Amino acid sequence: MGKRRFSGLEVTLMVLFALALVVAVALIVVLATGEPGTIREDSGSDPDIVPECPDIPLTDRVDCFPDGGASQQKCLERACCWSPLDETNVPWCFFSKNHGYTADRVSNPDSTHIEAKLTRMNAPSLFGADIKDLTFHGEMQTENRFRFKITDAKQARFEVPHENVKAPANPPTGPLKYKVEIVQKPFGVKIWRTTPEKLLFDTTIGPLVFADQYLQLSAKLPSHNIYGLGEHVHQTFRHDTNWRTWPIFTRDSFPNGGTHNLYGHYPYFTCLEDESGQSIGVFLMNSNAMEVTIQPAPAVTFRTIGGVLDFYVLVGDTPEAVVDEFTKLIGRPFIPPYWSLGFQISRWDYGSLDAVKEVVERNRNASLPYDVQYTDIDYMEEKKIFTYDLVKFADLPNFADYMHDKGQKYIVILDPAVSTGRRLNGPYDTVDRGHAAKVWVTESDGETPLVGEVWPGETVFPDFTNEACIKWWVDEISRFHKEVKHDALWIDMNEISNFIKGSNKGCADNKLNYPPFTPRILDDLMYSKTLCMDAKQKWGNHYDVHSLYGYSMVLATERASKEVFGTNRSMVFTRSSFPGVGKYSGHWLGDNGANWNDIKWAIPGMLEFNLFGIPYIGADICGFFDNSTEELCRRWMQVGAFYPFSRNHNAQGYEDQDPASYGLDSLLVNTSRHYLNIRYKLLPYLYTLFYKAHVNGETVVRPLMHEFYSDSQTWDIHKQFMWGAHLLITPVLDPGVHYVEAYIPDAIWYDFENEIKITERKEGVKMYLPDDKLGLHLRGGAILPVQRPDVTTTYSRRHPMGLIIALDDNKSASGELFWDDGDSRDTVSSGNHIHYQFSVTDGSLTMHVTKNGYSDPNNLKFENITILGFSSAPPFVLVSDGTTSNPLPQSQIQYDSVKQVLNLRNLELELGKSYTISWEAKAERIDCYPEEGATKAECEGRGCIWEPLAVPMCYYSENHGYKASNVVENMYGITADLEINTAFPSQRSQSPDINKLRVEITFHDEICLRWKIYDPEKARYEVPVPLNLPNPPPLWGEQTYKVEINEEPFGIRVIRKDTSEVIFDSVLPGFIFSDQFIQISTRLPTEYVYGFGETEHPSYKHDLNFHTYGLFAKDQPPGYKLNSYGIHPFYMGMEKSKKAHGILLLNSNAMDVSFQPIPALTYRTTGGILDFYMVLGPTPEEVVQQYTELIGRPVLPAYWSLGFQLCRYGYANDSEIADLYRDMRAAEIPYDVQYADIDYMERQMDFTLDKTNFLGLPALVDRMRGEGMRFIFILDPAIAANETTGSYAAFDSGIEKDVFIKWPPALSNDIVWGKVWPDYPNITVDNSLDWDTQVELFRSFVAFPDFFKNGTAEWWADQIKDYYDNVMKFDGLWIDMNEPASFVHGTVGGKCLGDPLLENPPYMPPLESKEKGLNHKTLCMNSEQILADGTRVRHYDVHNLYGLSHTKPTYDALHSTTGKRGVIITRSTYPTSGRWAGHWLGDNYSAWDQLLKSIIGMMEFSIFGVSYTGADICGFFNPAQKEMCLRWMQLGAFYPFSRNHNTINMPRQDPVAWGPEFANMSRDVLNIRYTLLPYLYTLMYEAHTKGTTVVRPMLHEFVNDEKTWDIDRQFLWGSALLITPALEEGVTVVKGYLPKTRWYDYHTNEVVEGQGQFVDMDTPLDKINLHVRGRYIIPYQNPERNTQLSRKNPMNLLVALDGSGYATGNLFWDDGEGIDTLKNRKYIYKQFSASRGSLSGVRETGLEEADRPLLGEVKVLGVSSSVTEVTITVTGGSTTPLTFDYYPETQVLIIHVTPQKFKIDEYFNIVWK
Repeated sequence: MGKRRFSGLEVTLMVLFALALVVAVALIVVLATGEPGTIREDSGSDPDIVPECPDIPLTDRVDCFPDGGASQQKCLERACCWSPLDETNVPWCFFSKNHGYTADRVSNPDSTHIEAKLTRMNAPSLFGADIKDLTFHGEMQTENRFRFKITDAKQARFEVPHENVKAPANPPTGPLKYKVEIVQKPFGVKIWRTTPEKLLFDTTIGPLVFADQYLQLSAKLPSHNIYGLGEHVHQTFRHDTNWRTWPIFTRDSFPNGGTHNLYGHYPYFTCLEDESGQSIGVFLMNSNAMEVTIQPAPAVTFRTIGGVLDFYVLVGDTPEAVVDEFTKLIGRPFIPPYWSLGFQISRWDYGSLDAVKEVVERNRNASLPYDVQYTDIDYMEEKKIFTYDLVKFADLPNFADYMHDKGQKYIVILDPAVSTGRRLNGPYDTVDRGHAAKVWVTESDGETPLVGEVWPGETVFPDFTNEACIKWWVDEISRFHKEVKHDALWIDMNEISNFIKGSNKGCADNKLNYPPFTPRILDDLMYSKTLCMDAKQKWGNHYDVHSLYGYSMVLATERASKEVFGTNRSMVFTRSSFPGVGKYSGHWLGDNGANWNDIKWAIPGMLEFNLFGIPYIGADICGFFDNSTEELCRRWMQVGAFYPFSRNHNAQGYEDQDPASYGLDSLLVNTSRHYLNIRYKLLPYLYTLFYKAHVNGETVVRPLMHEFYSDSQTWDIHKQFMWGAHLLITPVLDPGVHYVEAYIPDAIWYDFENEIKITERKEGVKMYLPDDKLGLHLRGGAILPVQRPDVTTTYSRRHPMGLIIALDDNKSASGELFWDDGDSRDTVSSGNHIHYQFSVTDGSLTMHVTKNGYSDPNNLKFENITILGFSSAPPFVLVSDGTTSNPLPQSQIQYDSVKQVLNLRNLELELGKSYTISWEAKAERIDCYPEEGATKAECEGRGCIWEPLAVPMCYYSENHGYKASNVVENMYGITADLEINTAFPSQRSQSPDINKLRVEITFHDEICLRWKIYDPEKARYEVPVPLNLPNPPPLWGEQTYKVEINEEPFGIRVIRKDTSEVIFDSVLPGFIFSDQFIQISTRLPTEYVYGFGETEHPSYKHDLNFHTYGLFAKDQPPGYKLNSYGIHPFYMGMEKSKKAHGILLLNSNAMDVSFQPIPALTYRTTGGILDFYMVLGPTPEEVVQQYTELIGRPVLPAYWSLGFQLCRYGYANDSEIADLYRDMRAAEIPYDVQYADIDYMERQMDFTLDKTNFLGLPALVDRMRGEGMRFIFILDPAIAANETTGSYAAFDSGIEKDVFIKWPPALSNDIVWGKVWPDYPNITVDNSLDWDTQVELFRSFVAFPDFFKNGTAEWWADQIKDYYDNVMKFDGLWIDMNEPASFVHGTVGGKCLGDPLLENPPYMPPLESKEKGLNHKTLCMNSEQILADGTRVRHYDVHNLYGLSHTKPTYDALHSTTGKRGVIITRSTYPTSGRWAGHWLGDNYSAWDQLLKSIIGMMEFSIFGVSYTGADICGFFNPAQKEMCLRWMQLGAFYPFSRNHNTINMPRQDPVAWGPEFANMSRDVLNIRYTLLPYLYTLMYEAHTKGTTVVRPMLHEFVNDEKTWDIDRQFLWGSALLITPALEEGVTVVKGYLPKTRWYDYHTNEVVEGQGQFVDMDTPLDKINLHVRGRYIIPYQNPERNTQLSRKNPMNLLVALDGSGYATGNLFWDDGEGIDTLKNRKYIYKQFSASRGSLSGVRETGLEEADRPLLGEVKVLGVSSSVTEVTITVTGGSTTPLTFDYYPETQVLIIHVTPQKFKIDEYFNIVWK
């Protein structure tokens, strides 16, 4: 049969059928799998789905078109929502509700697991191959960690084979900090914090997408504070949440600031929730290429192209707790070998080993701390690993020994790629052995090694996931180490890097090399600069394991390191990394550039790798690529000294940048050496931080927000960082910058370098960091172990250890030390280490050894301990080893009162032993035996407790004192009765206790109260000095204070209401009230106490460490702790709230005050009552105003008395004074007042004139006064008594009027005779005899006027007037020797009548010569004085009032005699003395230390209400030294009372005595004084009327800046002028503090930088530093030779604008000498104000025509814009143009007003444009 033939139609139909069949099959396949050629389950998608679009904020949109190129059509094809915007970063195409999965069969197999089946919802696919059925597995792994994994329900997928990430062996046993909620449709996971309940992680913001090669999950987060993800360059530490997408896929690329992927793979971030510090961490355990989008919801979206979704959510109470939890999961960081913390040097292409050695030697010669040298690939033969260049590096096998010989180390680089070629002289055994072992990554066939190209040319790539490869790698490293010894390995190029795309054959076109979605990786090509994705490794396709290549290489290299180095720790150091690498390796931030961006970006990089668990991190110092400028490299060396991994490294072809290459004495080398020495000093601390990272997972380099998370200002700080919790590093990161905007968190901080506490906290500062400085601050509360640095760690580890302790607000601190041999493995787990816990509490340092498993071969000891913030010198230091306690000798205790730093030296405390070091008395122990020589028997005999090792040794028991009863409170105050606690014996049998007392507390007004404790049954002496007490009581409850009475033991508490601070608290044991001994103690709110006088104090702020000061008026030159001329039982105290109060004890008996560091204060007085007055400020300046309102405002001295004054004891005759006057005029030195001391008198007798030597003095005085000068002479109170009757009127009339002090009538009617200066008549004094003999033979008897007595003041005034009218004119009076001083003790003959207990009371305060009795150098204490009301009092009670009683009659006599204001200068003072007189600081010494002490004295008398004060310039006793005298002249030019004065038989020290140069310098500084006298006079007026200070401590103006609380080497005139003198010999630079406000240099008129900092001020010999404060206007006049002439000059104004262009100021002006100008309103007090280009002054009236100066020059500082026009508008409205000069370089505008003849008291308005 023949074949049947088909017709053409049939053939056509068959072809069409076949085509249809093919199409149908293809459609079935596509519908089933979602992708061509893949048969998978039905995706359930429906092309006709209409998207259901959610109504959500823009911020919550999740991008449905991450692949780019979205259009409306394409978006709708995906069933997504299309809503275009004008913001391109917000998704226009976003997910609808149609996408996602539903959760079915949600179950809990047990209490810690959740499982669910997930089914894909019906929606179009994004990229195909969606997986319909998934499983969800959730596991509560720990109390803080939840894991959930989503994967294919039917087919296994690639999962990361991590060696450390495993489920815990046991489920959590404690309460979970989170709870988990599964949302079923659409599926989502919500993770909540349980306390407080807060949603932390919410995936319902977007759908789950799970396809074969596209997995996506979004989660909403609790805040925008997102940190981490990597590896990239993040220009800020806190992420920008404004739609930023970050690709993650390891890549060899440059970290140049783009958003591209870099070397490591870190799908991990942390999120700080809020100010509570609570935080979460989120880790996606997935190694495939991915991207993460951060959006402002805030939310994140993970998009990965393979593997599974394996999330770990970590919940912590702090950011550090999250790092702890993460490193528990992935593996704790390793502890690097100690030497690896040293400085390291490297570069690519040294060229030869000789060049390497040259670098090593020059850096050694620079004495640079330097531990490690590297060689890069240039050491290899043709860049082949495991070889070395046999020509250029021929001696490389010996190089490690060369380094080791100087205690240094050597590290080599290894890349993974292996050359396929031969070596120069034979086979390449490394590659041959690799071929034999089949160790390479293969092509997709699994057999053929993949060939690429790297540094040596054609290469193959080890597969470190292959066990055979690991063994080969270990063997190769072992072989190479035997050939070339080295100390550690640096592995590079392991991303893995390939210089060609994929392979030498290219890459196949398949879904691995070209996946349907490619994350936004660099080049948008998966195999760019790496291997083909379909290459095969043991762990899987390179597509899946690419980002694990570096991780696997680290694991292999670590195994090799163990093999090669054995028990030595060594180190691995990798470029590519993955979570968990930090367990074995460090990392550097890659191939950066030498530019200012990269130095900045290194800090966020280091902070992130600390989050990632790799704390051994750093950047290439000075930059890898490009040439570094010297400035950049210098700044980078400074900050790089604080990188954990500190290495200087650069690239081939660029200039050398190792430090020594800049020159051995270059600034760069010097600053590098300086900060590397600090680094090496701190290495024990840094090493301990690594231990804590290893044990607890703590960060080493730490962001500020980890420590200060409650302060939102720290959340985005990335230009500062910390070492651990305690060291703050603030680098300079920009060119040409000396001031850095830095943030100081809320803690006490100390400048690490100068050890001074800074006052800023919780605020931004402008930190001054000159070319050689980096900001380094130590946090209060830290104890840092340190070691003396050396050039290598090998040597530094041999040096003694030490501690740096920085006390916090509570005077506490803590710290740790981990110490081992620095090199052995596993010393933590083996116990072969030492561990210390250090703590400071309650005045003791505890050094507790918690582990002692290591014995250091260097027999290390703790040698020095430095304690910062130590408020006062310790009275003792006890060192205890638990068995014995030994006091430390004073030679080993060094205290710096300026810095407040305690140094304990040469301690010899053995490392590994525990010690306790104590320096404070324990508890609140009040001294029960303040006298010397306490014994146990005497102590216990007083009913007190004896503890010989305590301070004090003898102290009161807690309930010693009185009990209160009948406490009654009303609107006027509180009263109570007191009764002694009879359980205790009387303290002093000779001073009977008063068993019953009365307390009266009076509320005088809102800020003033009084409490008085007295004997209600028997009147006792009370101080007869009237105070200006407020009359009306405050309204009930409106006081700023409240008072509490503690009943047993009795005590008074005064509490400031608004702060609840207790500011007086006498609820302390030891309250005693006996006849001649009264004692009361009070706690103090802080250690900042000022005042109590008159005694010499070494600092303005009192040292509270058990110092006692006696107060008793005495002719005693100033000396440490010596009671001097006056008594001021007043102090001002600061409170923690920065408020102030003042307390006066109105008691005039001999007393003392004792401080102790509780802090507490004890008063002890020998009589009277307790009469306290408190004022509550609240500012320091208001305290003084309130105090002077109470005691009387300071006197307003005559204008001329503000001029310069000259005096000396020992002018030979009137010609000497005349010659001095002539020479001063010739030198044109401003000079207003001349004095005559007692030598002008006949035989030193008041109201006489020596007619032999000073006959011409009256005429000279008249001539000088006629030329504008003034004259003052001295008067002592003692009146000579041995003159012929009728020849000495002063004595005769005094006898007649009965004005002299006598004995009590019951004992004698005689005068109490003394001896002072007056000589007997008709004798010649033999000065060769000793002093006491001279007094006995030649000094006349004298009588002392009783100035309390009625009639004495009139008698005194008569003598003064008679002298003025009949002998000599004068303008002021100087009263001296009025303590009163006597040259015999008590009385002539030395026998004081009456009760001997008055001369030597049962308790003697610690007074000068106290063993000689109170009558030493003064009157008998039983002398009788009579008050104005007739009350008879003992000198015992009123001795300290003698100077005060002398002052007021002298003041009145001067006024009534001269009719002018004049001035009184007195030596002895008491509260209220300032109302009548000024004071000089007494008979000081010519010594450098007296300059500082004069400032302290002036500031104290400022708060005592004595404004007109100063010290004898150049010193009274001893010859002056020229430089010292010049510096004193400069300082003294700013004393309110400015007088140069010295004693007899000393060389002259007046300004013209030293020669022309000295005279010129003196003239210059006095010209400045005279220029500023209008301002000084205004300050005097304000003190007189308002009680403000003239010489003003800085804390009065800047009380919120605690730095100022300790400053006493600078002072202010008022608010506006800061004086910073030179106080030491030979200085040309002084360190001065500039509070945080604008300051102008007075000399240059320029703005001074450095506000809020101590700055170095140039101080050549002819200069004193003066600064004018912005916002103030200072009136001034051109100087003349005296004030009579200068007052005639126009009145100028210095206008110092603040940053906003404002300033204000005042001028007081009158005739300068009238007595009643204020009362008669013959003055002006004019206010000036400047505001934004104008200056105005209001009209004032009151001046006589002769006293109305013209308005002269107006100098405006801080005018930032050029000025083209200046006009003045005056009364009547007329406007006139003014001439002016503008200096743009200094921003100074000088306006010339003088030609307008405009009077200063008229209205004016000056405008400049």
